[in-house]
Amino acid sequence: MAEPGDTRVAVYLDFDNIVISRYDQVNGRNQFQRDKARAFSTTERDADPEVADKLARATVDVGAIIDFASSFGTLVLTRAYADWSAPVNAEYRGQLVSRAVDLVQLFPAAAYGKNGADIRLAVDAVEDMFRLPDLTHVVIVAGDSDYIALAQRCKRLGRYVVGVGVAGSTSKSLAAACDEMVTYDALPGVEPAPEPEPAAKKSARSPSRRRSGERPAKPETASDDVSAADTEPSGTGAKRDSRKLTATVPLFAEPGFDDRAEHEPEPEDAQKVATRLLERALRLGHEKDDADWLHSSAVKSQMKRMDPSFNEKSLGFRSFSDFVRSRDGLAELDESSTARLVRLNSKASH
Repeated sequence: MAEPGDTRVAVYLDFDNIVISRYDQVNGRNQFQRDKARAFSTTERDADPEVADKLARATVDVGAIIDFASSFGTLVLTRAYADWSAPVNAEYRGQLVSRAVDLVQLFPAAAYGKNGADIRLAVDAVEDMFRLPDLTHVVIVAGDSDYIALAQRCKRLGRYVVGVGVAGSTSKSLAAACDEMVTYDALPGVEPAPEPEPAAKKSARSPSRRRSGERPAKPETASDDVSAADTEPSGTGAKRDSRKLTATVPLFAEPGFDDRAEHEPEPEDAQKVATRLLERALRLGHEKDDADWLHSSAVKSQMKRMDPSFNEKSLGFRSFSDFVRSRDGLAELDESSTARLVRLNSKASH
C-alpha cells in the first residue's frame, strides 16, 4: 500500500508523435513522409542504407524518457500508443517491453489513422484518473496541440501535468497548458540531435545507391532548397554553440504551425527569452509581496508558472543561482545565508 504523501506517476506516450518529430528534427522537415520511413524495415535484404542510417541517427531513447518520469515518483502505469505492426515502431518493442511499458495497439480505420492515438490516449488517461484517485502526476509524451484539453482536464482534477516534446515540434499552447514542459533533447542521457546532412552531399551520393528499376528522385523544389538552407550546419564552433542554446527553451511551434511554409521567422534566442522571463518574475514578486528580497525558489516557481518550458540546465547553467549570477546587470543575489535571496537590480528597476 502506498504511503501517504507518496507521489504516483502515470506516463502516456504518443509514440508515433515522438518518433516522427525526432526523425524530422534530425533529418529535415517532412523527411519522415518523404522517405516513407513508417513502412521501412532494416531487416529487408535490399533495404536502402541511406534511410537505415537516418533511422539510426534519429533513434528515440525510451529509457531516458522513463527515467525522467520516474524522477517525479513511483511509476504506476506506463503506456505507449502506436500501430506496432508498422516496422518503424516494431523495432522499439524490445526496448519498451524491457522497461515494462504497456503497448497499446492501434488499428487505423483509415490509411493514415489521424487522431487515433490522441483520442485513445485521452480517454484512457481520464478513465485512469477516476479509477486511480491516488495518481498525483501525469506525464504526456507528445507535442500535439490536440492534448491541450487533456492537460487542462488533468490539472482541474488536481494532477501535476508534465509534457515532454521534441524541440521545434511542440505546440506552444500545450506548453502553457502543462505545469511543466521539457524538451526531449534536454533530458539527461539524450545525445544532442546530430546536424542534418547538407542537401549537396545527399544529392551527390544518391545516384550510386539507386537500385535497378528504382525511379529517379524528384527534382528539388523551392521549398526543399529553403529546408536545406535551414538545416545546413554552420561553419564555426561559436555559431554551433549559439544554435544549441536557441534549440532549448522555449523552442515550441505556434498553433497552426505549417512545416511547408517557405518563410518562417527564426526562433528567438533562448537566453534573451529567459532574461525577460526573470525580469517579469522579479517585478511580479516585488509588487505582490512588497518585499525588498525574494526567495530564489519562489522566483523560479513563478518563472515556471509563466513558462513551463523554462529550465536553467538546458540553457547551460548548473543551478538557478548560476543562472541569476549570469544576469548580474538585472538581478542581485544574496548568498550570505542558507536561504538564497534575489532582487531586481536597482539600476534595472528604473
